[in-house]
Amino acid sequence: MSIEASLRRTRIKICGITRVEDARACAEAGVDAIGLVFWPGTPRVVSPDAAREIVAMVPPYLTVVGLFVDPEPSTVRAVLDAVPIDVLQFHGAEPPELCRAFGRRYVKAIAVKRDVDLLESVSLYGDAAGVLFDAFREGDLPGGTGHAFDWNRLSAAVRARIHLPVILSGGLSAGNVAQAIRDVEPWGVDVSSGVETRDAQGKPRRGIKDAARIRAFVQGVRSADGRVVAGA
Repeated sequence: MSIEASLRRTRIKICGITRVEDARACAEAGVDAIGLVFWPGTPRVVSPDAAREIVAMVPPYLTVVGLFVDPEPSTVRAVLDAVPIDVLQFHGAEPPELCRAFGRRYVKAIAVKRDVDLLESVSLYGDAAGVLFDAFREGDLPGGTGHAFDWNRLSAAVRARIHLPVILSGGLSAGNVAQAIRDVEPWGVDVSSGVETRDAQGKPRRGIKDAARIRAFVQGVRSADGRVVAGA
């Protein structure tokens, strides 16, 4: 077994945090990063004031990610002036010049559309800290839809040509994240709707997380890491 394999640990980000208690649940479960959404087109949006309150309780070594969708540069700068954000995440059609304009490390999300060349898309963002692949559904939110894409699009041959950390998102939950890690072997996973509470119809309540689902998701990831290292 290689040293790299023996040390494998898939990083976990919980996105769409809107409440202090949900951020606390993430920290207690051992999550690596939380995502705060500053795009007004989603129920998961947080104001700078709410974001500051959330970040104030975040313990050391838990990364805070600020998510934007096709923002005006002034919007990003205003958030950075008001909230201690560690990493930016761009989830729209932002050009690379915008992503790198703020002097912060950034993650670029790539929507896995049927006709999109993933390698060509990634090549535009060679200075990114990582690249996140997410499902795409016409007319739905740009992320956090609760739907997965075909993980075969991220075959070993494709991943071998991506020289950035690969983050997998889209429809992940405690029930399928272990299989996702075995199939894709991503550097990290990003979940939102898969750890949210459910309404009377069983649909996710966008922006309201469930501490038990967060713990189950983390357990699923850690269990999968153990199996991957063991070669199962």
